[in-house]
Amino acid sequence: MAAVAAGPARLVRCGQKDELHRSGLRSGAGAALHGVAGAKKWLEWRKEIELLSDVAYFVLTTLSGYQTLGEEYVNIVQVDSTKKRVPSFFRRAVFIALHTVVPYCLEKGLLHLERELQTEADESRASQGDPALGLSSRTLVWNWIQKQVGELTEQQKKTVLQTVYVLKQCVPLLHRLHLAVFYISGTFYHLSKRITGITYLHFGGLQGEDQSIRSSYKFLGVISLFHLLLTIGVQMYSFKQKQRARQEWKLHRNLAHQKNTTKEKTTGRHSRCTLCLEERRHTTATPCGHLFCWECITEWCNTRTECPLCREKFHPQKLIYLRHYQL
Repeated sequence: MAAVAAGPARLVRCGQKDELHRSGLRSGAGAALHGVAGAKKWLEWRKEIELLSDVAYFVLTTLSGYQTLGEEYVNIVQVDSTKKRVPSFFRRAVFIALHTVVPYCLEKGLLHLERELQTEADESRASQGDPALGLSSRTLVWNWIQKQVGELTEQQKKTVLQTVYVLKQCVPLLHRLHLAVFYISGTFYHLSKRITGITYLHFGGLQGEDQSIRSSYKFLGVISLFHLLLTIGVQMYSFKQKQRARQEWKLHRNLAHQKNTTKEKTTGRHSRCTLCLEERRHTTATPCGHLFCWECITEWCNTRTECPLCREKFHPQKLIYLRHYQL
């Protein structure tokens, strides 16, 4: 029986079938925890249950030397870079770690770091507990992050917070880039398989079966790559516009500060910014109608695109700078 390299169509169907069965396993495990421990524990441990379900799925299949249900469905077999041997136990273990554990740790680490670096006004809200964080201050990682952040200066904290924001933006873009490359090249549907060099062979089919539609996948890859470049261009332009607006605001801040302070002193508590807890300077409105300092709300939008008060989502471009506003 002849063996040929598996085409992109089979790899996509394999990934979709595996995701379907993994989703069912995660749903069943989550329902079991919800029934035993209640909704609160389910919300707190939901991410960990999903991680354990995914690890269990790949340990019982890939790590044990068997095909996954998706691979069996499309009749493909894993091979290493030589395409003559099945991947070693170590290679399969590294793949499972990169595919399941590393994304979980990266997401949790960035989430904990971002939470620790938030402003004091937001920390009071975060102290009520966020179910998406799962393990909180009980973990050694969380305590280590708190210790490291506590040793940073205010300027370093701002730099790290901006770095976290950039990383959170770059991870989805990296996945989109990898998917576009897969459509063009036809190999390595998952980034973890590309890193470990695990490919697939198909048995029992005609070589031209997937060749007939490979050109369509290449065209899709070119479109995806073009769309990705367009998205990056728009984000970079938006970032530059935001930086320019911030620089222009800083140039006029000192000149207008005394005038605004004199006018706003007569307005009482209603003119205070809820982010800096001081008199508003260069009043700016969100689409939902709440008022903040221009610098405060733009700094906030660097990490969160939502209103600090009502949590309504909005794009930073929708902020309205109120000239000659008095209240």
